[in-house]
Amino acid sequence: MTSKGAAREEAMDITEGKSGLWGSFAGLIVFALIAVPLSASFAFATNPHSQQLFAGRLSETTTGGYQFFWWMVTIFLFALPFLVGYGVARLSVKSLTIVGAVVALFVIAIMVLGQMFVF
Repeated sequence: MTSKGAAREEAMDITEGKSGLWGSFAGLIVFALIAVPLSASFAFATNPHSQQLFAGRLSETTTGGYQFFWWMVTIFLFALPFLVGYGVARLSVKSLTIVGAVVALFVIAIMVLGQMFVF
């Protein structure tokens, strides 16, 4: 039998109200993982003479195409930690799947563009 003073036991949710912190933490981890590629892509985008480092077709492309490619990579890499943090903090499982698919398609598009330049 239960008494009037007995409280109902409930499981404590340790993640309650902390989705923003988890999103920030995930974004920080992603930023740490992409820091070197981000700085390299920025260097390639801002220095057109770096085009000569790549032998083959990439060195034969126009300077504008070369810089456009590296600026697209730089912008995507810079936005990635924010997208991951927002996704972890705000989105549902279905929405995370959609965002993941869009990111995967963007990565595939960058790889295809890179293959077109290199080979």
